[in-house]
Formats: sequence, C-alpha cells, structure tokens
Amino acid sequence: MPTHPPGRAALIALDWGTSSLRAYLLDQDGQTLETRRLPWGIMHLPQAVPHEPAARGFELAFEQACGDWLRAAPDLPVIACGMVGSAQGWREAAYLEVPTELPRIATRLTLVERPGATPVHIVPGLIQRHGLANVIRGEETQVYGVLAQQPDLADDVLIGLPGTHSKWVAVRRGRVTHFDTFMTGEVYAALRSHTILGRTMAADAPSDPAAFARGLRVAGSPAGRAGVLSTIFSARALGLAGELAPAAQPDYLSGLLIGHEIAALAELLRHSGGQPRIVLCGDAELCQRYDAALRHYGLDAPALARHATERGLYHLARDAGLVAAAPAQPAKEPS
Repeated sequence: MPTHPPGRAALIALDWGTSSLRAYLLDQDGQTLETRRLPWGIMHLPQAVPHEPAARGFELAFEQACGDWLRAAPDLPVIACGMVGSAQGWREAAYLEVPTELPRIATRLTLVERPGATPVHIVPGLIQRHGLANVIRGEETQVYGVLAQQPDLADDVLIGLPGTHSKWVAVRRGRVTHFDTFMTGEVYAALRSHTILGRTMAADAPSDPAAFARGLRVAGSPAGRAGVLSTIFSARALGLAGELAPAAQPDYLSGLLIGHEIAALAELLRHSGGQPRIVLCGDAELCQRYDAALRHYGLDAPALARHATERGLYHLARDAGLVAAAPAQPAKEPS
C-alpha cells in the first residue's frame, strides 16, 4: 500500500454526477490540496471523434480531471462516487440493500480496471425495497462523510441533502434504516423553464426572503391542504391579481415547494414517533432556505455539515484500505 508524507497527495477523489465532475486531490489527513470542477457529467462526456464508445468518453474526462496528478504521482489510489456507478456510468456498481450497516459500503467498492493504468474504485449506491422503492447514488458518500466527522450522531440522526433531488436519510445505531426523496429542485427548474408559471417571472430576480417566507406560509395554510399541484398556480394568479411582483415570484415558488416538502417531512416524523437530530449538508444558500423551512414547521434547528463528499470519499478509501491513516503525532515533552 502506498504511503505519502503528511501534506502530500495521498488520494484522488471524484464526485462524478449527471451534469458535472468534481475532482479532489487529498492528503493523508483527508485535507483538500486542490479542487477542480469540469462540465463532464456522465450524460455529457468529451469525444475525440463522433460516436466513439462511451468508455472512451469517461477516459477523456478522467484524463482532463486528474491525468496530471497521476503523472506526478502514479501510485495514487482513485475513488469515485455518484452516477459514474449507475447503469449509464463507467461501470455499474451494484446497490446495497437498505437497511445496511454503514461500514459495509467500504467493503463493496466496484473496480474499473484500466489495463496499464491506475484503476478506479466506485462507491455503491443504496436501494430501498420496503414500502415504495427508492434509490440514492452519491448521497451515501455524503452520509459517510457527515458521520465520520461527527460519529456521536450515528445513534439517531436524520441527514438532509437538499438539491435537485432532495434526500432525507435516517441513520440509527450506525445503520442506514430509511430514506425519502423529494424532487423539489428539479420540479422548481422545470416549472420555471417549461410551464406558464415562468412567463410572468423576472428572469434574473434578486433574492426575496419575504416572498420565500410567504411561500412557506401558504404551503402550510388551509389552502395548502389542497396540495402542491393546486398551490403552485398561485405563483401566477397572485401576479395577475397584482399581489406578487414578477421579481418576487421565483422565491415565492421556491418557498411553496420547499414548504410542501418540509410539511410532508414533519408529518412523516410525527408518524415515526419523534424527531431525531437533523443535519443539513449541501449548498450553503440552499441549506439556509431549508433551515428556515424546518423552523417554520416546528422542527428543531439543524446542524450544518461542510465538505461531506470529499470527507466521505477519504474515509471510505481509508476504511477500504486504499490509503493509510496519518500516523499519530507524538506528544510534546513538557517544557
């Protein structure tokens, strides 16, 4: 197993999704030495010539992301998470069944062999078959990263991962027991870009916290009981009635959709018999919106987790034996 001095590169970690590729160069302590973001998600890969095999596109994207890092240090291990392990990815990494012990994730990495070159280890996603089927791919790494940094949370925590598809992952006694998905971010983008609601909205409106808060209130009001398919039309109707300016409509719609998501989450928690500690992980501005929504619906203020993806990739690689943990520093002699 290769080892590197502290502060020197020890691992290449890739967060490879549908629309983008993030590459992290990490040292032996898991600290980020360099970060790169490229537009090469799995659905939009570079091509040297038209219609070449998909595997070649992955190789080209991989080279652009970290080829120079590997030329400088050819023995660096590489780990990747996200849609790169899907059926449309570089190689499919089989799902682990939920409930599952978190440490199992590190034992089920899928290897992409690259003859004569550095292999890539892909993290598995999780599949939930009890109740309504559900899957996550990439978020399991963020959960791993959150709990690696705060292991005291593993007894009972709900980790919120807002984004295109918001995930809420329940962990109890170190096991992922359940998760829920809300397509809030994707629905918001689709409503703005592809429905009549977007026709009256200002395209580049500044943030409007009051409009967002109004959307939260409407989602939880008696009118909100009609459901999200009813209340979203108010983004247009209030504008036509002269009660909501075009610049306020995007944040109002955001508040409505997030409000309906958190109202549903609060109801699920009530039926499950109590509220665990909540941690939010993701874009800082989006997490602020979810923080406001959680408080509005009577849930406890969440903690915030930073850099969960790269921390998760580092700890998965370490637990899988791809990189050695940094040696403990000797205690200093008292002066």
